[in-house]
Amino acid sequence: MYKIATIFFAVCLLTSCEVLNQIPGTVNTGGVGTSQNEAALGIKEALNQGLGKAVTQLNVTDGFFRSAYKILLPPEAQKIENTLRNLGLNSMVDKAILSINRGAEDAAGKATPIFIDAIRSMTLNDAINLIRGGDTSATHFFREKTTAKLTAAFRPVIQNSLDQVDATKYYGDMVSRYNSIPTTFKKLNPDLAGYVTLRATDALFTLIAKEEKNIRENPLARTSDLLKKVFGGLYR
Repeated sequence: MYKIATIFFAVCLLTSCEVLNQIPGTVNTGGVGTSQNEAALGIKEALNQGLGKAVTQLNVTDGFFRSAYKILLPPEAQKIENTLRNLGLNSMVDKAILSINRGAEDAAGKATPIFIDAIRSMTLNDAINLIRGGDTSATHFFREKTTAKLTAAFRPVIQNSLDQVDATKYYGDMVSRYNSIPTTFKKLNPDLAGYVTLRATDALFTLIAKEEKNIRENPLARTSDLLKKVFGGLYR
């Protein structure tokens, strides 16, 4: 997984260099002479570094399930969970929750090319304007501009992952069991793939944002000469 992610990152940065290497101008980064090319590439590299860490953290067993990003049942399904647990069907509910998180963990590994394509589409002006944005401005911009496209691309990946680990089956069994209870008047069937897609992408963006902030504030997080040059003059 690490090798694949590294290859994607290298391709992204090389392509960005080819596109930007003829654009003149400099950006004021606190007295450090930084070209517009370097500023734009610095923002993209920061996002790439954040993406790499996010995928590495989430695309492992228990990356979601035993972390702050654990995905619980959708809010509208909480009544199902409570009812089934009260009936002694804890195992059925636990299997559904575990399989949902396993699906998200599997799908996280397939997010890299989708996110990198979005990073590559960032324009020079976009990147330059974000240099002095502070904290997580690049991630926020990235999220605002790409969420719809990423969700559309990521959802079928999530659905496939949920199917592979039987999350759809376990969740479907749970919903069916609840709906079959005589006292259940309002039948429920929440959109599981849509819900997990939202939670999974939220987790990825949150981790990318944390790494962007870390790069901006912590000199030790700037793991390349480019990051040191671009962000070093901004945060002293």
